[in-house]
Amino acid sequence: MSDWLGLQGKAVLVAGAGGIGAAAAVGFAAQGARVLVADKDPERLSAVEPDLGPGGGICRADLREAAACRALVAESEQRLGGIDIFVHCVGVNLRQPVLEFGDEQWDELIAVNLTSAFRLGQAVGRRMCAQGSGRIVFLSSVSGLLAHPHHAPYAASKGGINQMMRAMAREWAAMGVTVNAVAPGYTETPLTAEYLRRAGVREGLEQLVPAGRLGRVEDVVDAILFLSSARAAFVTGHVLYVDGGRTLV
Repeated sequence: MSDWLGLQGKAVLVAGAGGIGAAAAVGFAAQGARVLVADKDPERLSAVEPDLGPGGGICRADLREAAACRALVAESEQRLGGIDIFVHCVGVNLRQPVLEFGDEQWDELIAVNLTSAFRLGQAVGRRMCAQGSGRIVFLSSVSGLLAHPHHAPYAASKGGINQMMRAMAREWAAMGVTVNAVAPGYTETPLTAEYLRRAGVREGLEQLVPAGRLGRVEDVVDAILFLSSARAAFVTGHVLYVDGGRTLV
């Protein structure tokens, strides 16, 4: 039962070495997959590299750039001998009212969160469709569904990922490629750490979650591993909410 997910030996590209991305990469490695992790931050890459095992590796890339996205996919295919699974965990957030956002702030957030997802997904999808198999998982958010204040560009990027993912899933299903998204609720990650330290924030968010607690990174990783596995072969175009029931209320 140790290979119940069927991930042993799979070639996995993880874009993003932040809290969830790094944890997902380590989770794949623990299942016996060969994992390449990409990020523009060398410190993040150095931190995760020792846990990737002998078949793993890292690649520094600024995924805001179109050429860098395509080059990463080509390099990953060469280093891993193909790409069976792609996970997009690249994301930033800036919490402020709509009326305070400037043009450059909007452009930067959309470039990081949504445009990189499209470019990488397109490049990976082209290869997976040609080989007749593959798993793609995008990291979304409950913000793609709920109308949180001070989240407009972030919410737009995640809602865009959800619909982009659905279109990819529809187009590529006949080629054996599944495309899904995992949408965490309030989760403790480096991206949310500073916000959660503000007075009353943690308590206020916990009150909004029927489960009575914030999410843990491992909660999200388990969902990513499942959707990437042999057990999810007939699941595509789905947004899996990992939110302790937040989207129910």
